[in-house]
Parts: sequence; C-alpha cells; structure tokens
Amino acid sequence: MKLQDLGYNDIHEVYRQSNNLNDFTIGRVIAEHKERYIVRTENKELDAEITGNLRFSATSREDFPAVGDWVALTVYEPEFCIIHKVFPRFSTISRQDIVHSSEIQIIATNVDYAFLVQSVDRDFNINRLERYLTICYSAKVKPIIVLTKTDLISSETLAEIKSTINQRIKSIPVIAISNATHEGVNELTQLIEKGKTYCILGSSGVGKSSLANNLMGENIMQTNTISTSTNKGRHVTTHRELIILDNGGILIDNPGMREVGVTNVGEGLGMTFDSIYEYAIKCKYRDCTHTNEKNCAVIQAVEDGLIDKNSYANYLKINKEKEFFESSVAERRKKDKEFGKMLKNYNKNKT
Repeated sequence: MKLQDLGYNDIHEVYRQSNNLNDFTIGRVIAEHKERYIVRTENKELDAEITGNLRFSATSREDFPAVGDWVALTVYEPEFCIIHKVFPRFSTISRQDIVHSSEIQIIATNVDYAFLVQSVDRDFNINRLERYLTICYSAKVKPIIVLTKTDLISSETLAEIKSTINQRIKSIPVIAISNATHEGVNELTQLIEKGKTYCILGSSGVGKSSLANNLMGENIMQTNTISTSTNKGRHVTTHRELIILDNGGILIDNPGMREVGVTNVGEGLGMTFDSIYEYAIKCKYRDCTHTNEKNCAVIQAVEDGLIDKNSYANYLKINKEKEFFESSVAERRKKDKEFGKMLKNYNKNKT
C-alpha cells in the first residue's frame, strides 16, 4: 500500500519537506482507544503513543492526534511506534464535549465528505439534519444525506420525507437506501472518489455499520438491531475507525451520537440557515437577535411564511447553544488566566 492510497498528497509532502521530517516514518491514524492509537503506514499497522513533549505542549484535547490525522512517527518495535508530530488538518469535524461543555471533542479530521445517516422508519429528524449540516459546513466538509431502512416504509412515505428535506435543505444530495435489500447502495457507491475521505455521522441504530459493510462488500463492522425495550439504537461501533474501500475511497465509521452539541459554528450556521441570514441583513438593528425586536426582517419573514417556522425555531436553538459554548470557553480562559497570574505571584513572593 502507498501513502497515496490513504489520501496522502502533494500538500502533505510539502509540509514534510519544509519541516525536516524526512527521517520520520509517515502514517495516518486509523483508530483511537483512549489516547492509544493505531497508525497505518505504507508497510503495516502499528500501535502508537504520543511523545511526552507532545502531551506537555498540548493546550487542549484538540492538539492530540485523532482518527484521520497524518502523523510523523518513529518505529521502535515491529508493531509499536511513537508519534512526534501531527500534520496540519484541512478539515476537522467536531462537537461539544459531552462531559465538559466548554471543550471540543474531535470526531474525525481531514475529511472531504460526510454521510449524514438517518433511518426513515423512526429516527428521521430534520432538525438534527440541520444540526449536522451546520457542523459540516463549519468544518468545510461536503455533506451527503443518506436515508436508510427504506424497505420498512412505503414509497409514498419516502416521497413525503424527501419533500420535507427539499423544502428546508437546498442543493444537498439525498440518497435513499436499504441495507437489507441493497437498493440504492450502488448509487451511493458511485459518489465515492478514490483517495477522498468519507465520514459516517448518525445516531445509534440507523444502520451506519451495515452501510459500512455494504460499501466494503463484506461484514467487517459488527451490527445490531434497535432495542425493543428502549426503542433506541444500541451502540455497536465503540470507537472511530478508518477503512480503505475496494474502489479506493477512505471511510471513517463512528459510534452513534445521541447528542450533537455545536461549538464554533458561526460560518456553518449561516450556510445552513442562509435564508434567515439573507433577511437578517435587512433588520433595523445590526445586533438584532431575531427574537423579539421591532422591525426585525427575519421575524416578519417568518410571519409572512417566507421562512419555515420550524427551521427558524431550530436556528434559534442552535444559535443559543453556540453562544453558550462561546461564553463557556471565554469563562474557562478567564479562570485559567487568573490561576496563572495567582501562581506567578505566589512563586514571586516565595522567591
């Protein structure tokens, strides 16, 4: 296998040369297990850890390697290596950390396209689709909507779901498939380009692992059914993993995400809700929140039926989460600064 088969290109090579990394082995992170990694090189897969210097210099979890990253490493044993440096990322799909609201959790890096997977029988939620779109646009990743389990509904119901999507989401490919009958899978496969990286995003139980198996042509990923007791999907994929497809595409599968908190999604929010932003420039006040101000062009457009009411409500919700995340980050930085100042004064007085 060549590095180009993993997505390596001229930009990566220029970075390697300009940063004097010729003496290091180059590989791509294909799996992560609690700060232990599996890296694929031209010759083999290696277990990997990061250097103490890389760990010490990291200012946040974002500075650690993630699935999809290109890394410079040293091989110490036949199956073990140390990661010295992470190459710059051209895209990063992330969400708000579930435990620490002011931190970011990286989902995947160096992704070209994202499959936004929803099952049409019980999981379909267009508000969640808009949330995924916002994350993708912010990451500069091109989205493709994939509707699964079409064998469980009628053609009329499927047509209604597609119509609902087209009314609120414009110019995004929508592919309907059945992992059971394979209907539509070939259409999706034809969209996959050699050397491009695709990330699967969606809730548990929507058929992400089954989709990955169908795209690979073999049952590599473990699959399961919806829980009959909770009516929710079971977490089958437990970690992120990068896989090379037979047609040369590169696929990153992910655990199901029931919570998709947004982070720094200013630009992405504007692209997802572009119709709202078009009216926003007509508002009387530059800092209009589009909630209760007089002469708000957005509110007027909603009342006139020019903006979908449900889409508008979803926009307000996501924007509120964005502002909360930004304020949480600002508060954390303030506390870190105050603590650093206190520590500096303590050491000065002690001296």
